Amino acid sequence: MTAMAGASTPPGRAGEMPQSHVRVSNQDREHVVEHVKAAYAEGRFDKIEFDDRLDRAMTARTHADLMPIMTELYGSRPAANLHGMAPQGVSQARLGPTESGERLGASAAHLLPLIGLPIIGPLILLVTGAKTSPYIRRHALESLNFQLTVLGATVLLPITIVGLVLVPIVLVGAFVLAIAGGLAALTERDFRYPLTVRLLK
Repeated sequence: MTAMAGASTPPGRAGEMPQSHVRVSNQDREHVVEHVKAAYAEGRFDKIEFDDRLDRAMTARTHADLMPIMTELYGSRPAANLHGMAPQGVSQARLGPTESGERLGASAAHLLPLIGLPIIGPLILLVTGAKTSPYIRRHALESLNFQLTVLGATVLLPITIVGLVLVPIVLVGAFVLAIAGGLAALTERDFRYPLTVRLLK
């Protein structure tokens, strides 16, 4: 009995997943994207190399997908910790959408529905700007999911008399929340719509 206990796997190691297989978060992807952008601005990549690394960073699923990009930039030093370094000249606290074009694109994803493009507006930003900006992608997805939820509500609520009364309230609320989302995007803040069914991720 004692021999068997001594041969057992040390606590915390059984079934432990290698770090390289761990799924990455949006923040992990954005962090690497900022490094790639900084390297491109310094002239370390040409446009083709930049687009390739950007695409790999944006579509990464695990740390094993991101670590080679960081290794190409800095050698093996940062590969163990994707959050360990900020691009040269950029403090860790400022990592994020520093370009005004990204803020405007993210804001447009929320505001375009107000001028008659409830689904098409966020979708356009998702297909275009989101390819190079995780910040635009995050806001466009949130706006698109909200607009789909509002569309579903306006179709289903009129089935009942009470629901019919609620439709104008839903539309006014959607208008106000879209403005709030647009302002949040302009000030480099995340925004989450309440009561939203997030079908797209």
